[in-house]
Amino acid sequence: MKKLESTWYNMVVVLTLIAVCAGAALAYVNHLTEGPIREIAEANEAAAIKAVLCADDVTVTDTVVVGEGKDAATVYITDKGAAVKTGDPGNKSFGGGLSIMVGLDCEFHVLGYSILTSNETPGLGAKAGEWFQKNGKGNIIGKTAGRLTVSKDGGEVDAITASTITSRAFLAAVNNAYVAYSSTKHNNRKEDSHE
Repeated sequence: MKKLESTWYNMVVVLTLIAVCAGAALAYVNHLTEGPIREIAEANEAAAIKAVLCADDVTVTDTVVVGEGKDAATVYITDKGAAVKTGDPGNKSFGGGLSIMVGLDCEFHVLGYSILTSNETPGLGAKAGEWFQKNGKGNIIGKTAGRLTVSKDGGEVDAITASTITSRAFLAAVNNAYVAYSSTKHNNRKEDSHE
């Protein structure tokens, strides 16, 4: 077999063929994996809804998307309350992007929460998964969402040690869940009566 001459034309043709083959292979693998990835994400979301509402038998009766783009929140109205999938508005967390599921009752009390995605520092900001739980130092379970802030900012929630930025971002996401749920027609209280 004769070796190709090293010309601009030959290099462009060879590189184009390599790029087309690599692109086709990536597209094929993406096509094969997008269904299973979507199914896993849906299963994880369904498990998170049950976890944040502290119930095994949850029926979603309505789904409302509030907002647009990265600051959008999805409110799952259920027979046990609302589960709100949201993030910290403006991605202000230390690692840049925190996504949570928050369970709220019709009076906007936090029933539970689950961290869906986080890029926080392992060992510090990653502690948010336990820190704000019922037995954690920054317990928010049972508190009314909407105006939760860390004690450093005059609030009543203890921030994660050495992770105030993550704590602020997490509480901003919980407060964003309140805003999203209060904007739907499915709650019993109005936003102006929030305490």
